[in-house]
Amino acid sequence: MTKTDVLTLAILGILRDQPLHGYQIRKRLGAELGPFRALSYGSLYPCLRRMVEAGLIESAGEEPAGASPASSRRARIAYSLTDAGRTRLAEELASAGASSWDDDAFDVRFSLFAHTDAATRLRILEGRRSRLSERLEEVAEGLKRMHERHDAYTAELQRHGLEQVEREISWLDRLIENERSAPGGDNPGPTPTGH
Repeated sequence: MTKTDVLTLAILGILRDQPLHGYQIRKRLGAELGPFRALSYGSLYPCLRRMVEAGLIESAGEEPAGASPASSRRARIAYSLTDAGRTRLAEELASAGASSWDDDAFDVRFSLFAHTDAATRLRILEGRRSRLSERLEEVAEGLKRMHERHDAYTAELQRHGLEQVEREISWLDRLIENERSAPGGDNPGPTPTGH
């Protein structure tokens, strides 16, 4: 899943419940999804334009408050999902391919878990755990090599990375157990301890 695909999915998810202006979309992406904290308007608006052209969202101008026809202020544009956008979002939420547990995509997919079925949530969580287990082995191996080279600062950075991966795996283990023990595939939500 490319960065553009991840951004498209995030926008579809944010527009799921209500239309929003570009500024509101950017603000929510930054506040709710870490990978988009530094999202520029130069990246957001071309993506919105492509989504309008693809028929996934539609835009409507809104007259600024108190504006007269002679006003030079531009109308704000609100974006909302189309039927095609809702269909695309539903298809994405039902999929659990390997790209859904990559770093940036996982954050977006996890933010949409309330709208994702239990089996798909579990596949994504297990896939993410598997990916991080591989990363844990790589980081641990790198840490061993650092000890041999006696580079204390690089070794400390490696140790920090190792601890981060271990914490996320522990968090995923709790989420997976929570999903497996939920009665009837209900969405239990995350455990209150977080990660």
